[in-house]
Amino acid sequence: MSKFNFQRATARPRVVLLHSSASSSRQWSPLIEALQPTFDTRAVDLHGHGAQPAWSGNRLLTLADEAALVEPLLHAAGGVHLVGHSYGGAVAAKVATMFPKLVRSLAVFEPVLFRALVDDNPQAEAMQEFAGLTAMLGRHLDAGDDHSAAQIFVSYWAGRGAWGHMPADRRGAVAARMRAVHPQFDTLIRDDFDFDRLPDCPTLFLTGAATVASTRRIGEIARRRRPQARHRVLDGMGHMGPITHAAAVNRVLEQFLRECEAPRATPLLWGWSELVSAPA
Repeated sequence: MSKFNFQRATARPRVVLLHSSASSSRQWSPLIEALQPTFDTRAVDLHGHGAQPAWSGNRLLTLADEAALVEPLLHAAGGVHLVGHSYGGAVAAKVATMFPKLVRSLAVFEPVLFRALVDDNPQAEAMQEFAGLTAMLGRHLDAGDDHSAAQIFVSYWAGRGAWGHMPADRRGAVAARMRAVHPQFDTLIRDDFDFDRLPDCPTLFLTGAATVASTRRIGEIARRRRPQARHRVLDGMGHMGPITHAAAVNRVLEQFLRECEAPRATPLLWGWSELVSAPA
């Protein structure tokens, strides 16, 4: 008998949603609407985002500290489906390694597991690209220029023209979060995440076809390290696909979650890998 319980509970199955950096739990509002009333959805604000205060501990923030925000939701439900994007995807993966028996499935869009780049090849283009980004952000924040840091951050992840197309109030909101966002890069590098520690549950890794080198490489590493998972490349989108192409990404996530809860769903159905493209 599998150590994972895929039987239907009398209550609605719970889905925990984790957002990207400089965003908030509200980014998942369209997906929450699509999943109701079948699923009990809980979107979490991570430290320094949305309604969650910034980390105030007397040591550096860790992914385990972010995971602690999710832990009560796991125990209360007796097991959850985890969905995460970018930094939220990294937190979701960390939660899965810490509480494997409480994770029914894991679906992540470009989890920024930067430690994987270090362990793979610290001199490679993808790692150097990431190192250059965090160095530039640090210089601007040290100079007190949070708006320039935010512009660099948004331009890297969403494309050169993205900052100019953002409303002024949204640009201000992103700038206000940069001092919470920048330490996350160090958090991700310091973490001891290992793909081998992920539970043997239905798992989906999503990557945007037009993404940046760092997350494209993380997707390639994930395919190599977790060949038993599903791996999909989605056309027409980059790293911010869950926001810029929410309808397309949410369709994929919704289908995955519903398949996980199908009466015949068992871990044996997920022991294969695919790499396909989906229309935007």
